Amino acid sequence: MTLRTHPRAAARPPLRGDAPGLLLACLGVAAALGVHQLVPAVPKLTAAVLLGTAAAHLPGLRTVVRGVARPGLSTAGRRLMRLGIVLLGLALSADDVLGLGWATVGMVLAVVTLTFTGTWWLGRRLGLPGDQSLLVATGYSICGASAVGAVGQAAGSEEEDIAASVALVTLCGTLAIAVLPLLHHPLGLDDAGFGRWVGAGVHDVGQVVATAQSGGPVALREAVLVKLMRVVLLAPLVAGVGLAARRPRRATGTAKGDGAAGAPGATGARPDPRTRPPVVPLFVAGFLLMIALRSTGAVPAGALTLAQDARELLLAAALFGLGSAVHLPTMMRTGGRIAALGLASWVMIAGVSYAGVLLTS
Repeated sequence: MTLRTHPRAAARPPLRGDAPGLLLACLGVAAALGVHQLVPAVPKLTAAVLLGTAAAHLPGLRTVVRGVARPGLSTAGRRLMRLGIVLLGLALSADDVLGLGWATVGMVLAVVTLTFTGTWWLGRRLGLPGDQSLLVATGYSICGASAVGAVGQAAGSEEEDIAASVALVTLCGTLAIAVLPLLHHPLGLDDAGFGRWVGAGVHDVGQVVATAQSGGPVALREAVLVKLMRVVLLAPLVAGVGLAARRPRRATGTAKGDGAAGAPGATGARPDPRTRPPVVPLFVAGFLLMIALRSTGAVPAGALTLAQDARELLLAAALFGLGSAVHLPTMMRTGGRIAALGLASWVMIAGVSYAGVLLTS
C-alpha cells in the first residue's frame, strides 16, 4: 500500500488509531524544546529529527514506535508537515523578495538551479535508491527538511527515503553553523556579504539564523531575506514534482508501494486517476495564499508571531515522526554513497553561493 492511498482511514477511527503516535510526537517536541534550551546552538528541528531517530532504535521504545505508535507518527510526518509548510508562507511577502534587487534574485535562482540539478545528477550516478537523489537535491537547494517533506508529499515518496534525506540535510546544515562563521573574515566578506552567503548556502531557516547571527544584525537581516527568497521557489518546484508524479511509471520493479495488487509500475497498466496527486497540492496552494495574505500587510504582528511558533511546533512534530521512520541498518547499506552525495552537495552550494555573492556585491 502506498503512502498516497490511505484506505486505513476507513478501517479504523483515525483519531483513536493515531493517538499513541501523536502523543509520542508531542513528547518528542517537548524533549526537542528542552534540548534547545540546554544547548541553544542545536535548533529545535534538528533536535526533533535526531530524537525521533533515537526513539526508533532504543530497546523497548522501538517496539512502540514500530507498532502501536506507527500510524500516528506517520500522520505527524505527513499532515503536520503540510500544515507547517502552509504557515511558512506567512514568513514571506512580495516586498521582501523584490527588495533584494534583481542581481541578488538572479544569484539565488542560479544557486538553486545549479545545486538542485548537480545534486540530483550526482545522486543518480551514485545509484541511491528510491527518491533519495530528488529529496536530497531539494533539501540542499531550497529549505532543508521542510522542502524534503514538501517534495516527498508531492512525489508520494517512501517514509524511509524522506527520513534518510532529512537526516542528511539536517546533519550538514548543522555543521554549517560551526564551519561558516570561521570563514567569514578569511574569505574577505563584509557582514552583508556574509549574510547573503549564509542565506544562499545554508539549508534550513533555523540553521540560517543560527549561522548568520554570528555576523551581527546586518548579516542576519540579509541572510533571512535571501533565505526566504529560496523558500519562495519551493512552490514551483513542488508543483513540478506533482505534475511529474501524475505520469505513469513505466519502469518495472521501481513502482512505489507494493509490487502486488496491480501496482502501475509493476504491470505497465494505466494508473487509476483517483490515486494521482494534484498538479498543485493543496498545501502548496495554501503556502502561496499565506504569502499573498502577508503581502497585504493586514496580518497583525501578534498573529505572525503566533503563526511562527505554531509552525515551529508543527514542523518539529513532523520531523520527529519522520526521524522515527529511519532504520539505521538500512541506511548503512547506502551510507557511504549518501554521505558522499551530502558532502559533495555541501561543497557545491557553498562554492556556488560564494561566487554568486562576489559577483553581485
